Amino acid sequence: MKPGIPPLQSTRLLDQLRERIRYMHYSLSTEKVYLYWARFFIRWHGRNGQMKHPRTMGAPEIEAFLTMLAAERKVSTSTHNQALSALLFLYREVLNLDLPWMDGINRPAAKRRIPSVLTKDEVAGLLVPAMRLQLLAARAVWGADRQAQRGGVERRHHLFEERLQRSLKKAVAQAGICKPVSVHTLRHSFATHLLQAGTDIRTVQELLGHSNVSTTMIYTHVLKVAAGGTASPLDALGSMVP
Repeated sequence: MKPGIPPLQSTRLLDQLRERIRYMHYSLSTEKVYLYWARFFIRWHGRNGQMKHPRTMGAPEIEAFLTMLAAERKVSTSTHNQALSALLFLYREVLNLDLPWMDGINRPAAKRRIPSVLTKDEVAGLLVPAMRLQLLAARAVWGADRQAQRGGVERRHHLFEERLQRSLKKAVAQAGICKPVSVHTLRHSFATHLLQAGTDIRTVQELLGHSNVSTTMIYTHVLKVAAGGTASPLDALGSMVP
């Protein structure tokens, strides 16, 4: 058991996985995805009628599963990486196994995609009163959860994730925006508008929480602009939204 990590209370494997994910404050969507891949992994290796516990399986079984996903299911690079991340979490955080072969499992190289970005007018069109209330409520709950003790505390921000996405989808339709929009699009747009306003790339990196500036540099491919001051694009939106 890792130092500072409480022992698992659940006895069933998938319940243990869920318990550890919630203790580590992962999002609800990540919880669903990790449970899906863990269940799929176990059932796929038990398809011949002989179910095996992941503790009795290792690198060959994971490699075989990932090969099946790539060769037979033709999954995308992101889906392939998602499955691998779920299995590594299962072994490291739930089974408490951190074996050398884990670092030797290859991840497929992902093609870097230019993120979808909204214009300032499009962002302003989304910020209808109902959407503003959802954003403020979600921010308040997230802030409260970050202050709460992790052990045994139910994460209420899960209640807002799907509700916020539904509100955003409705606001997008009302604004007549045809491009795909998610909460991540708002983050991409915020970063892009900062760079448009002349904000230094290092400042944007810090605001977004990127560990490496190369991650932040993707937004310069959207804009092809240099960096400078630190004016927030939200200041400009203030005069555009009643």
